[in-house]
Amino acid sequence: MAIDTTTQTSPAADTAAPGIPRLSTRDKLVLFVLCAAQFMVALDFSVLNVALPDLGRDLGMSTSALQWAVTAFALPSGGFLLLFGRVGDLFGRRRLFLAGLALFGAASLLSTLAWDPASFLSGRALQGLGAAAIVPTGMSLLTTTFPEGPARDRALGISGTLLSLGFTIGMVAGGTLTDTFGWRSTMALLTLFALIVLPLAPGLLPESRTPDRPRLDVPGAITVTTGLLSLIYALSTAADHGFGRADVLAALAAGLLLLAAFVLVESRSAAPLVSLPMLRRRTVAWGNIGGLVTFSMMSTIVFVLTLYLQEILGLSAFETGLVFGFQGVLSVVAGTLAPKVIGRLGARRTLVGSLAGQGALTASLLLLNTHVWSAWLATAAVALASMCHLGAIISYGVTVTSGVPDAEQGLATGLVTSTQQVGITVGIPLLGVLATTSGDLLSGVHTVIALDAAIVLGAALLTGLGLRRSRV
Repeated sequence: MAIDTTTQTSPAADTAAPGIPRLSTRDKLVLFVLCAAQFMVALDFSVLNVALPDLGRDLGMSTSALQWAVTAFALPSGGFLLLFGRVGDLFGRRRLFLAGLALFGAASLLSTLAWDPASFLSGRALQGLGAAAIVPTGMSLLTTTFPEGPARDRALGISGTLLSLGFTIGMVAGGTLTDTFGWRSTMALLTLFALIVLPLAPGLLPESRTPDRPRLDVPGAITVTTGLLSLIYALSTAADHGFGRADVLAALAAGLLLLAAFVLVESRSAAPLVSLPMLRRRTVAWGNIGGLVTFSMMSTIVFVLTLYLQEILGLSAFETGLVFGFQGVLSVVAGTLAPKVIGRLGARRTLVGSLAGQGALTASLLLLNTHVWSAWLATAAVALASMCHLGAIISYGVTVTSGVPDAEQGLATGLVTSTQQVGITVGIPLLGVLATTSGDLLSGVHTVIALDAAIVLGAALLTGLGLRRSRV
């Protein structure tokens, strides 16, 4: 399949787009490979969570050490996203995507066969490194394979659906697999996914890279990678231990300083890792702000509702999984509808409207109390909010990548995927901790819900104002 290296022109804002085209058989196979890889990574974010107690008992890990099962993956997967997105631009996205798949599969096998905490955490860290290569290059291959417009909107819609569905299915499947086969089956599932996708990818995916070969911005790579690593470590650790620890405060300060240094380095670099003019694009800046808010605030709601359903209403882990199962079903519906809505209303209106809907439905959760009927309210509200959430995911991806030349798609999609990772990481420690540290759990849950809804509604207003002149 040939790669169109010219910059596509998006339709004018808020005009109806032509009908969504049919995809050829080869397009469908390419989309299957790329989306299966993204689904696999999304699954990894949640499938292990409910298995952590069994894992700890089997490998002899203390309760306090179990956070590293998540942090060991989050650190490299978030820290290296921007760097690997640019490396793929320069040296070949397909090549790096395949290398990431191979590493992810081998690391999943190591985690499956782990014999002690060190071997397991090593596997998790290598999984994260593989994911950092898969996610930005996979997104770049998608946006350069499918031209800007209805075809790309549809592809991003399917990808966004599977991203959300993977996270939801992971929550349900993790408990089922752990109860039936043990915690190792959760890692074996990821190994199986890699074994399915990896043999198909080489013959289907086209190679794409920038036409020139500028030098890699080493100072920029060092400052942004170490800055993201520090920031993600601080936020991940604070989720379990709070912000009062010295290592959390030091890592948070270091992360912010390193990211500030990164901006300074990029402003003076002849071949910057991230183009500052790109960050000054309204679509890139405000699109990523919308994406950061929708990811961080939705992950927070899932976290506090899990506490609420089990600790206050007394639902089992399986029953709680069923509540979020409806979220997955409606996410599939939203993934089908979102590209059509974007084609009719434009990405800007879809993003703003989706954020507003997510915020309003989140606010309805303030009606939750100790009565059993509240479980039905939680089920309906979180499922409908997830439809809006998925609409925001897809429309912000379209917004950020619209009008960006193919040569810079890795930079744009690297920002998109970094926003996703940071968003998933930042919400729980910033707001979720208010619920876990509150003397009255229900009161703490209500506080988090109120702040969450206010932030999402505020982001909808600001994003709408920021994008008001953008033609997307």
